[in-house]
Amino acid sequence: MDFFPFDGTSDAKFTADGRWYLTGDAGRIDADGDFFFSSRDDDVIIMAGYRIGPFEIESVLAQHPAVAECSVIGAPDDVRGEVIEAYVVLRDGTDASPELATELQLLVKTRYAAHAYPRTIHFIDALPKTPSGKTQRYLLRSRRRTELAAPEPR
Repeated sequence: MDFFPFDGTSDAKFTADGRWYLTGDAGRIDADGDFFFSSRDDDVIIMAGYRIGPFEIESVLAQHPAVAECSVIGAPDDVRGEVIEAYVVLRDGTDASPELATELQLLVKTRYAAHAYPRTIHFIDALPKTPSGKTQRYLLRSRRRTELAAPEPR
């Protein structure tokens, strides 16, 4: 049975024997067998051979009292493949500054992993979201790729 419009793209999400559907979700199973969702596989950042889920970095950044909400993406990088960049919405009354960006980077280095800190912090007014409130990381990735592809101003 096909659903309209059907373009065949979902066929690639099934295993070769057709028994399993690959959702693209990434997570971990603990010793008790409980599954913990980490991120979408297409959101995973591959930087210099490390597979890094954005959720863990976002969780650390969100602990900072100046951060209202945030999202992390992988931006293209010629040397590392991708580098981590963070988009941060600040709480009212907080000003963006290079010092705050450095503080957020240090927070990730010390509370999560030294290699997984955001190389760039973008302070923005709002994150792009779906009607149900989920952050649309793909829009942030697309915007960043467009910015990086633009010729340097003279």
